[in-house]
Amino acid sequence: MNTTISEKFAKNIRLKTLEMVYKAKASHVGGALSMVDLLAVLYTKILKYNPQEPRWNERDRFLLSKGHACTSLYATLALSGFFDISELNNYAQDGSIFISHVSHKIPGVELSTGSLGHALSVGCGMALAARRKNEKHRIFVLLSDGELDEGSNWEALLFAPKHKLDNLIVIIDYNKIQSLGNVKDVLDLEPLVSKLTAFNWETIEIDGHDHEQIFNALVTVPKQKEKPTAIIAHTIKGKGVDFMEDKLLWHYKSPNKDELDKAINQIEER
Repeated sequence: MNTTISEKFAKNIRLKTLEMVYKAKASHVGGALSMVDLLAVLYTKILKYNPQEPRWNERDRFLLSKGHACTSLYATLALSGFFDISELNNYAQDGSIFISHVSHKIPGVELSTGSLGHALSVGCGMALAARRKNEKHRIFVLLSDGELDEGSNWEALLFAPKHKLDNLIVIIDYNKIQSLGNVKDVLDLEPLVSKLTAFNWETIEIDGHDHEQIFNALVTVPKQKEKPTAIIAHTIKGKGVDFMEDKLLWHYKSPNKDELDKAINQIEER
């Protein structure tokens, strides 16, 4: 696969994400940056969508469960043509629809998310409804690793294989850091592959920053029959900015002007 287009797209997502977080003095830049490469491949190579007709019935549905990391999704949607990129300047401003958790009022957003552990259950319902109506679109749900502490996700992880929802694809942004510390110290998920496999999911493990691996994992999905697919994407919180990478601080902190300039320089030089 030629990764030039998706990698350039990812670069632009990162730049817009940093600008938005800086201007709004917002949080969650680390988790927004960790999933950028996943979004870039999805929106340039995989998803069926029409930005001029966001509610097109045959579109694939993408649900961002980790709604606090909304900035990189908003940037992705703007760069994909769902709305003018200048609208990102309204992020987290008074009266704006671009609130600091993902909102369904934004063109291209399927579900408002913020309270963790909800989107996978909704995705299961959407996938089941599509199957019963013989509709061919697929449902993609991007989860954070920390939200796998929520019991509702494990109920959904049991439900999907029971109903043979092979039109459901879950991507886990496994950046190893959640709000209060390292995932393994807060509530260890391992052995995650074995758990999902035991739950009867088709399970794939990848480097979540390698565009070729992401693409190859996603294009294998239609070949799976009568099982949902879980892609465990190993990522780095704050990916792309060395002083943000793998740092819990950037779950909360907003960059100052000097930090913003350094971050932008690093991304532009890559």
